[in-house]
Amino acid sequence: MGFHEMFKALADPVRRDILILLKKRKMSAGEICEHFDMTNATISYHLSQLKKAGLIFEEKKKNFIFYQLNASVFEEIMLWISQFGGNNNEKEN
Repeated sequence: MGFHEMFKALADPVRRDILILLKKRKMSAGEICEHFDMTNATISYHLSQLKKAGLIFEEKKKNFIFYQLNASVFEEIMLWISQFGGNNNEKEN
């Protein structure tokens, strides 16, 4: 998993909306579908792209698959982005 895949997955507004839903709790694909006017296949595609990017992971329970955020990846992204924040102690040229 690299930053390219993560940022590519995050570029899609539907995927960002799915991540916001999963921020609250883990959900099944069916529960996620209820929030969108899209086919189950389209939501499944978006979930697979998020999973491929490492932004979510799945947990199987009986006949259901539940999706949840992979918080460690978001921490990694934030650490990477924070390096561009600058340092107030450095002199500007």
